[in-house]
Amino acid sequence: MNQSNWTIHRVRLCLTFLFILSSAGCNLPAASSPTPDLFATLQASTPLSYTPPAPTEPLPTPDFNFSTPTAIPLTPTPEGNVPSPSPADQLTGHIVFTCQIFQAQYSEQVCIMNADGTGYRRLTKEDGIRHFYPSLAPDGKSFVYSGFREENVYEIYEYDLGDGSVDRLTGRFGVTTAPEISPNGDYIAFTRWSPTNDQYQIWLMNRNGENADKIPQVFGWDPTWSPTSKQILYASTDKDGRVQLFITNLSGTNQRKITNLPAIRGRSDWSPDGQYIVTYSGEPWHRELFIMNADGSGVRQLTPTGGNSQGPSFSPDGKWVVFTAYFDKYGDDHGCEIYVIRVDGTDLRRLTNNDYCDYQPRWGL
Repeated sequence: MNQSNWTIHRVRLCLTFLFILSSAGCNLPAASSPTPDLFATLQASTPLSYTPPAPTEPLPTPDFNFSTPTAIPLTPTPEGNVPSPSPADQLTGHIVFTCQIFQAQYSEQVCIMNADGTGYRRLTKEDGIRHFYPSLAPDGKSFVYSGFREENVYEIYEYDLGDGSVDRLTGRFGVTTAPEISPNGDYIAFTRWSPTNDQYQIWLMNRNGENADKIPQVFGWDPTWSPTSKQILYASTDKDGRVQLFITNLSGTNQRKITNLPAIRGRSDWSPDGQYIVTYSGEPWHRELFIMNADGSGVRQLTPTGGNSQGPSFSPDGKWVVFTAYFDKYGDDHGCEIYVIRVDGTDLRRLTNNDYCDYQPRWGL
């Protein structure tokens, strides 16, 4: 390969990698000199009295260019039987997430904590190897994630929380990201990008990594299972070139678009009872969470404006949503922390308080 072609190849790979990560639910910080590995003392589950900050100028450089957003018709109150908040509601289960171990790129590991923010600990130990998209198994005994191995190769792994063992599930499929185990525990859905055709497709494989294959004619990324394990929610571009949410059967039949929001990014979630979907939308540094009925109707903004909120996941009981935001460090590239909020938009709490980014949370047992 001559020098000119090699330069073009490297630029293309860089842009592809940035697109994958920008859909993941966090503005990645710029690289800087590593500092010692440490975790700040956490202020676990601290209720916030929040006043949206005025954006500072200049804002950080956007990580992606979108068309000018249009007004979103919001439903002022939830439709259907949204779980009512109760003072007795407890934050139960565990949350896995991507955690930076020092203030630089190429430092991403997987961490876990109790749902109230206590018990924060790092799980993966390979410094210098990037780990992304952790997602807990339905029984809470393991999680899957994507890890970088070499140029053009991201593999999917399963980590056993009991003994700490790790199994590689994919074999050089290209860039495989965003794995999620089906609610019945039988399958894993994931995103695959291939440098040969420059397409993102939704793939399925058995829980042990066998029989991996693409869902026919389903082009998109960031798959999320329906509670019945019979359908998949994913992000893709519509006929007008806008990123929206779609639903498909596992066979690739009955594909349908369910949203009409400006600048949807990707990773969303389906409520455990199947009634609701939560996603995020907006321009860089101006993103918010939105909750809607599973058919896309009844859209309402969930988070307070001004936090650049991203990457939501429902609690196992469907009463809370965990997500990444910058409420306390708006405009700081390294300021993303993990928060929870009730599905009615009340009781915003910060769970992490670290020097570096915590993002891509996924809630489970």
